[in-house]
Amino acid sequence: MGGSNLRALVLAAVAAAAAGASPAGGQCRLCTAPTTTMSRATGDDAIQLEIETSLNFDRLVLSGTGQGTAVIRPDGSNAAEGALASISPRAMVGTAVVHGVPGRTVRVELPHRVDLYSIGGGRITLDDIVSDLPSLPQLDSAGNLTFRFGGRVRVTGDADGDYRGDMPVTVEYQ
Repeated sequence: MGGSNLRALVLAAVAAAAAGASPAGGQCRLCTAPTTTMSRATGDDAIQLEIETSLNFDRLVLSGTGQGTAVIRPDGSNAAEGALASISPRAMVGTAVVHGVPGRTVRVELPHRVDLYSIGGGRITLDDIVSDLPSLPQLDSAGNLTFRFGGRVRVTGDADGDYRGDMPVTVEYQ
């Protein structure tokens, strides 16, 4: 790993867009009968998506020119190929939680591809986005479903920068 041909590539990848999420409400400390259940002010069949952690490749080390790929899988494992020497140990898989009616089946749509942009105008692509969702996702008895997601980013030797992008996630009852 020669110092002159190694460059660090920072990818604070996908600040995932929380489609339909609303701010978390706190319990009223002045109320006479406090509750511990989630507020359903928008209706009995409201559904919410909360992003707990964003997919983050952190730093990728390029070992020269050419193309390389970095993969983070939903189980947290990762791999680097081509011109990428390594992925930072601080890279993180994305985590999301769906809140809704207990026992209901939901459909979760993740995009196939997301473009990530740097302040300097560079663009790279996040693709092969996958999750650990079962084939028929269903909310548990508390009305929650947690899933993790990852993907693959492709870079070239001239892709220095801090890249960000939005990943639209759609969740609805089936």
